[in-house]
Amino acid sequence: MAQEILLKVENLKKYFPITKGLVLQKHIGDVRAVDDVSFEIRRGETLGMVGESGCGKTTTGRTLLQLYRPTAGQILYKDRDLCKMRDKELKPFRPKLQIIFQDPYASLNSRMTVENIISEAMIYHRIVPKSESRKRVEELLDLVGLNTNFARRFPHEFSGGQRQRIGIARALATNPDFIVCDEPISALDVSIQAQVVNLLEDLKNQLGLTYLFIAHDLSMVRHISDRVAVMYLGRIVELTSKHKLYEDPKHPYTKALLSAIPIPDPEIEEKREVIVLKGDVSSPSKVIKGCNFAPRCPEVMKQCWEADPQYREIDKEHYCACHLYN
Repeated sequence: MAQEILLKVENLKKYFPITKGLVLQKHIGDVRAVDDVSFEIRRGETLGMVGESGCGKTTTGRTLLQLYRPTAGQILYKDRDLCKMRDKELKPFRPKLQIIFQDPYASLNSRMTVENIISEAMIYHRIVPKSESRKRVEELLDLVGLNTNFARRFPHEFSGGQRQRIGIARALATNPDFIVCDEPISALDVSIQAQVVNLLEDLKNQLGLTYLFIAHDLSMVRHISDRVAVMYLGRIVELTSKHKLYEDPKHPYTKALLSAIPIPDPEIEEKREVIVLKGDVSSPSKVIKGCNFAPRCPEVMKQCWEADPQYREIDKEHYCACHLYN
């Protein structure tokens, strides 16, 4: 039986306006952070999202949660379109859609105790009565592998890994269905990264969670994800299962990304081909005719400069936007 679709995203766009002038604020263009993105996230799965810095991964995650309001498109959560809801209508849905932020130092209020940080949302949304919040905080601290006595301490007393565990406990406080993991390990020491990823996997299995896991580390994405979406300049260029993506990538950009993963065996590492892309990523405010990867693509063809490639299914549950397969 097919898995239930928890989130369905259709033609999602998020543009940030570029203005000129201090008073009149004349609109002169847009930064197309997310540009016509469509995908589904199934209940209980982890969808990995990878790409270079500035490609729109974080903006996509925050737009799914309505932290950024989309410019256009649909985000269907249990067949309800979040994009059409006003703030008051969104309130009942917010506890079920949570985020773990990238920076464990900036994302915790330094003036609040750990107990207040974790309990704030659960009290606001009336998940538990205020009188029982302390007990629930201790349960969550124990769940993420922290001492329950830490509840009265402040964030500056903890290491980066411990702070991120507090951030995870805060995200779990409202009993969510779906969590955006926005590069949750990139600011941590390498020795701590595996511990946090293993914790996220354990929590997913234990609590039946669904993740959008945003990351730069392709090896870690392969470890934790069920399917992987590759983004370039605000668009998804390839999406499929992790096995298909890593064993048989189709899009030239995906091939270049995967060729950059180091291999532990020095003999294989010496012989393998690394695809080096020429030039820099274009500005997301610049409108490019044709494929936006054409200026850097090693397999570019004439039609790549003339028309946008269609994002479509090229094999069973393997989606790609490339003229090589159109």
